[in-house]
Amino acid sequence: MENNDSMNMDIDEELTTSMNNNNNTQQQVDSVEEVDSFSTKHHLEQLTPYDWHLLANSNKIVEISKLGEGNGGSVSKCYLPDLLPNKQIFALKLIITDSNPDIQKQIFRELEVSRKCQHPNIVKYYGTFLLEKQSMIGISMEYMDGKSLDSIYKEVLKRDKTNRINEKVLGKIANSILNGLDYLHSKNIIHRDIKPSNILLDTKGNVKLCDFGVSGEAVNSFASTFVGTQYYMAPERITGGNYSISSDIWSLGMSLLEVANGDFPIVSSLGPIEVVEMISRSHLELKDFEEDNIYWSNEFKAFISKCLIKDYRRRPKPGDLLASDEWCLIQSKEKVRMDKFVKVVWELNE
Repeated sequence: MENNDSMNMDIDEELTTSMNNNNNTQQQVDSVEEVDSFSTKHHLEQLTPYDWHLLANSNKIVEISKLGEGNGGSVSKCYLPDLLPNKQIFALKLIITDSNPDIQKQIFRELEVSRKCQHPNIVKYYGTFLLEKQSMIGISMEYMDGKSLDSIYKEVLKRDKTNRINEKVLGKIANSILNGLDYLHSKNIIHRDIKPSNILLDTKGNVKLCDFGVSGEAVNSFASTFVGTQYYMAPERITGGNYSISSDIWSLGMSLLEVANGDFPIVSSLGPIEVVEMISRSHLELKDFEEDNIYWSNEFKAFISKCLIKDYRRRPKPGDLLASDEWCLIQSKEKVRMDKFVKVVWELNE
């Protein structure tokens, strides 16, 4: 995570205010002054963690639809009626977490650092709040109406098992994610959880990363998401090493290989630990599917191979790939209507 003492001090103060006021939230919410304070704010980005805390605990957040749900929490499409103009839509993730206040504070701090990140390929984070009674943390973020890369490639396969996402589209996705990672790494932030479900698209053609920067201890408290995350872990993590910048590149390579392959590269009835061990021993590469007339360029195959170099010291960094990888350079010059692609997948009108 970013080492910024003043930033962390500000976040600690915000969290302390939020937690200290949790016991008398209802009294404060009933105050006209508290409600009126939102009249000077016109955008979701202007709301503070304390604002979000008040809104959540006074039932001011309205759910439009459920986007996803699991044992560890849920994601919903929401808005704030009558408080902000133009019915500004956002995604709200509620995560069941450890009841230990120290762990909650750590997660809150790291998520608040994420809120301060601004980049075209990073999902905007509007605020984080604690629901103490339920031991849940709420994360409000930008709503991406094109859904995740995971949902998109599975939708393409559902229509025809011989279909794959076009290589030019994958090239735009890869370059977008590499640009996002390059920005995060410039801030000394490692994503830690690159996978198809954390790569989001919208109907404007944007490709963005979400769910980044939470430490291993915090991620472990999100029990339901941790098993899925293991499959994309770099070999150095499997052997007990630390995350590094190049660990994210391995996870990106695994994600693109899965999407191009149409399934996770190793299908097994074994448990996640056994599968991860198989991955660490296997030579993974992108292959053509001649029987389905699916062929990938040699440059794309070479890119995947670079991402999946087992020795993290030899694995390239995002900036290196953007500057000198042949496939990335070729794809950066391609003209692709990503907005049209998303609309075609979900059968939306132009």
